[in-house]
Amino acid sequence: MSMTMPAPAQPILSPDVVLDTPSMLVDETLMEQNISEMQALANSFGAQLRPHIKTHKTPQIALRQISHGARGITCAKLGEAEVMVDGGVEDVLMAYPVVTEIKINRLLALMERARMIVALDSLDAAEALSAAMSKHDRSLDVYVEVNTGQNRAGQLAGDDAVKLALDIARLPGLDVIGVMTHEGQTHTLPADKIAEGAREAGEKLVATAEAIRRAGLPITEVSVGSTPSSMYTPSVGGITEMRPGTYVFRDTTGFLYGQYGPDRCAARVLATVVSHPSKDRMIVDAGSKTLALDKSHGHPGHGYIIGHPGSIIDRLSEEHGVVVIPEDDPGFTIGQRVEIIPNHICPSVNLLDELNIVRDGQVIDVWPIAARGKVR
Repeated sequence: MSMTMPAPAQPILSPDVVLDTPSMLVDETLMEQNISEMQALANSFGAQLRPHIKTHKTPQIALRQISHGARGITCAKLGEAEVMVDGGVEDVLMAYPVVTEIKINRLLALMERARMIVALDSLDAAEALSAAMSKHDRSLDVYVEVNTGQNRAGQLAGDDAVKLALDIARLPGLDVIGVMTHEGQTHTLPADKIAEGAREAGEKLVATAEAIRRAGLPITEVSVGSTPSSMYTPSVGGITEMRPGTYVFRDTTGFLYGQYGPDRCAARVLATVVSHPSKDRMIVDAGSKTLALDKSHGHPGHGYIIGHPGSIIDRLSEEHGVVVIPEDDPGFTIGQRVEIIPNHICPSVNLLDELNIVRDGQVIDVWPIAARGKVR
């Protein structure tokens, strides 16, 4: 697999700042740049931006995204939505089925405080929601989730999705306003294939939306969601909304496509070298309970060490990150701090309690990751 060599990057935290490790750092300037650029991209496509908060899980950042022009946010779990609404967010898409009476009651409570949209891919889930909405004299906006190739959730693009949309639209208390997909299948495509794969997903979704309209249901929203394909899928005519998530911090995934390098990754794990048992091996205090276990197509190992691109975090145990050091590496010393870009930033953020917000090398604030662990 060929990779574009990522651009070099410098540490974002000044060496004189005292901070225990492992910790999560966020460079405020880089984060703001990422937020602004994605909003500008959405504007250039004539699409609304509804970022997924699974990456940052932090109300302060969601509100910044909205202040830059996002129409609202996307969540997977009701626990995340509850935290975001508590933090002041007023427009939420649940891009995940809401199933069981417990969760429907929580959704009804949220609907008292914010606009809620729910994505559905089954008539069973829709019927339960319809009964609850009718009982409480409420109306809920719904997206139909469409499978455009990821083969996870969603009805297949075309006839299956059209039929579900029409069936749901007949139920009282539910208003089918759009369709959505997550074109996650593009994330593992070769760099020269991602644009084609992303546009193909968008074309399938737009065609499905048009078929639904021809069948007599005047839906207005056609929503796609993926950071790696965000430059391509929304370019398809008829896409009205985009839901990228990882762009706010970025991680090693994008290195594969040459879209950015580590110099544009706003979030890093600050770790300490705690052992150096041989010339070609050292240990950092960030293991699977900090970096998560996701591998990456954009960089080998379990993360990118700033200033040491050839040193590979070869394996993780819970508290140990085992780093293999090449002969041409400048080397490490015990007690040295390093900054690591995780392979997949979303689960890494979910493992920590707080974000250390860095400006000009200094920690200017500490934000609780308020929606971490909200898996219900």
